[in-house]
Amino acid sequence: MGVCMRERLNLYLDLIRWNRPAGWLLLLWPSLSALWVAADGWPGWHLVAVFVLGTILMRSAGCCINDVADREFDRHVKRTADRPVTRGAVSVREALLVGAVLALAAFGLVLTTNPAVIVWSFAGLAVTLIYPYAKRYVSMPQAVLGVAFSFGIPLAFVAVGSANLAWQDINLQTLSEAVPMQAWGLMLFNLFWVLAYDTEYAMVDRDDDIRIGMKTSAITLGRHDISAIMAFYAVYLCGWYGLLVSEKLGGAWTFALIMAGLQALWHFLLILDRSREGCFRAFRLNHWLGATVFAGLVLGYGMR
Repeated sequence: MGVCMRERLNLYLDLIRWNRPAGWLLLLWPSLSALWVAADGWPGWHLVAVFVLGTILMRSAGCCINDVADREFDRHVKRTADRPVTRGAVSVREALLVGAVLALAAFGLVLTTNPAVIVWSFAGLAVTLIYPYAKRYVSMPQAVLGVAFSFGIPLAFVAVGSANLAWQDINLQTLSEAVPMQAWGLMLFNLFWVLAYDTEYAMVDRDDDIRIGMKTSAITLGRHDISAIMAFYAVYLCGWYGLLVSEKLGGAWTFALIMAGLQALWHFLLILDRSREGCFRAFRLNHWLGATVFAGLVLGYGMR
């Protein structure tokens, strides 16, 4: 019995990509960065814990939903053919149950914040559920993923700015006011970073996706894919710099953005020949770019 349970646990860990943390790190860095901006510095251990654990749980739940939605397509793609749901090692019902448990655990963390965050979290959940099916109908589904992977930014601002909001105060006006324009701006520019790294990811599977009729940004952009990726990186970094100029974060922040830009140039060299290995490596390294931006913010606020 112990061996069987261990085997099931290993399958579940494989299902949620436990050994590939790059996915949840790509979600985490923008959310933590937004927390620091919203709090004008250190946001406190409670919110940091909620966003770190919540990010890991929701990304893991998203993997379950994505694998169920894509199980018929994944068997025709080299990189995904061996996923637990695709090969039948984990049933659809089982994967959805695991995803539901993880999502409920994340919601339990949300309940420790404030009513505005609770309400806004349902919008984030809706985008998470929509994304796996966007690849069938939207020519740039990476934009939908960009919204999902950037939604922690407005949630961070709501968590900090609406801490004293009670349930009786919740209405459309207060929910709208809970998210300032700066948060929407940071979310918009972060979406371009998601477009950059997920287009690199899509370039890995381009041949398989064309054959099975999947829509991706790598296919839509065609021969302009690399130039578009570099433009996406530039819009992201310049956008965040412009939105945070008024914060007066000093040289640490500027240096961090320069280092992030140099990483983007490194990714350009990795994807230049459009090889599967180079594109996949560039994608996997993107969490370091996000970590660099976050580190610059932490140092900027800390030294201000």
